Amino acid sequence: MLIPRRCAACGVVGPSPCAACIASMRRAPALPPPPGVDRCASLVLYIGAAREVVARVKYRNARASVAWLAIGMAALVDASSVDVVTWVPTTRARRRGRGFDQGRLLARAVARRLGLPCRSLLRRRPGPPQTGRALDERRRGPALETLPGRSVSGLRVLVVDDVVTSGASLATAARVLRNAGGAEVHAVTAARTPLKLRSPMTDAVSNAPPQSPPPGQTAAGRARAAGAVGAAHPA
Repeated sequence: MLIPRRCAACGVVGPSPCAACIASMRRAPALPPPPGVDRCASLVLYIGAAREVVARVKYRNARASVAWLAIGMAALVDASSVDVVTWVPTTRARRRGRGFDQGRLLARAVARRLGLPCRSLLRRRPGPPQTGRALDERRRGPALETLPGRSVSGLRVLVVDDVVTSGASLATAARVLRNAGGAEVHAVTAARTPLKLRSPMTDAVSNAPPQSPPPGQTAAGRARAAGAVGAAHPA
């Protein structure tokens, strides 16, 4: 029996995300990039329907939304300014537990849209994940290093991540890549946590797994996944 595709945010049968949820999403505003990053862009604010879509990719392997996210993320990048695409890797324990790395899924999809190579350039040293840590702890960033034998000398690298909150992960990735000889580091993320949510108490909430439904959620998608009403993301 075929299972119908549903919107990851509201559960309505059809593409993910659906047109109504897209219309409720808010475009992420341009902000100064994290230290060491030449340019950083994010697609949507991590609230409401957008939060549900991104969180279900991140925690539930909801791949039906990856293509839509990648189209929007790639539209924010000048492909002529980049040589190679990579991602901020999740921890080994999370990759084993979930069976996938959401950063890799997004990076590969973005790279395909841009017509660029996608390579694994970074790995995490042992340490806690960023998600759920207080903001002052997140600012120290994850423990990253370049993979042995992977040269980035002279390359302009695009780093893909799912959600930017403090910017520490991207700043750490940029520092590591530059120390390894990278010429430029650019970044693009699916979502950005709104500034008003960035506090030690709210950080864990804004980066928590998705609420339970969809499958068939509705009631107007639980009011468009309890979220924002505003400008849609670029088609």
